Amino acid sequence: MTAPVALYQSSLSSLKLRTRGKVRDIYDVDDNYMLIVTTDRLSAFDVILPDPIPGKGHVLTSISNFWFNKLQNIIPNHLAGIPLEQVVPDAVERAQIEGRAIVVKRLKPLPVEAIVRGYLIGSGWKDYQKSGAVCGIKLPEGLQQAQQLPEVIYTPSSKAAAGQHDENVTFEQTVALMGQDLAEKVRDASLKLYKEAAVYAKERGIIIADTKFEFGVDETGVLYLIDEALTPDSSRFWPADQYQVGVSPPSFDKQYIRDYLETLDWDKTAPGPSLPPEVAAYCAEKYREAEIRLTQNS
Repeated sequence: MTAPVALYQSSLSSLKLRTRGKVRDIYDVDDNYMLIVTTDRLSAFDVILPDPIPGKGHVLTSISNFWFNKLQNIIPNHLAGIPLEQVVPDAVERAQIEGRAIVVKRLKPLPVEAIVRGYLIGSGWKDYQKSGAVCGIKLPEGLQQAQQLPEVIYTPSSKAAAGQHDENVTFEQTVALMGQDLAEKVRDASLKLYKEAAVYAKERGIIIADTKFEFGVDETGVLYLIDEALTPDSSRFWPADQYQVGVSPPSFDKQYIRDYLETLDWDKTAPGPSLPPEVAAYCAEKYREAEIRLTQNS
């Protein structure tokens, strides 16, 4: 199998570029729809690294679309069901984004990131060691690193401007931001999505330790799942057969890249350091393995 051609940045002349995010390029289609292109860019510590991870955008698109389809019984999603060739008719231009682009409904994004944690790891573990709580949610004493939590918890954060860090907020603060009804719907949908996905993934040898969802509403106030869903970029994926309490497990996600970057003399501000080819290739391989486990054994 030949290595996929990496796409660091898309370039479409037929559509107007709306914005470039850390990973996604978004184009306007019309008043009702947008085109989202998932590139091979990778961000770590909120810095976009200079080297792409070949094939990463295809994997993220494939996994997200899989979950959007599988979990639509819980909540509708932003997929428009419009074929790519309808909005990018030129075959040459379309070729650069095939398999990594989706047409989505134009929705109003909500100002919170919905984070769900099933295991004690990352910033949650650091928080617990200091305070016995995670994002203000008190937990039992004596829990260990990577231990499964007694109950899945919802720990939202506010969306930061580009280059800034998101900040943890309380559920009450999300109520102040978007109202009681919508805040409850986001919380309840996030917990249901995580729980159903975690059961499915574990049957296929993947533990979803935590994940992040984003939501939007249409003009009538209906809630939709948007952005991406349960990918190695938005979640911590652990191989179930290597999991043990007390140590940080190996992962299928970009934690491998973060761990590598921690070994460098880098202050975690832009510009980010270049990745050795073997590090980028290993990361790409783990992303692809997660995709195969999740989408090809269903």
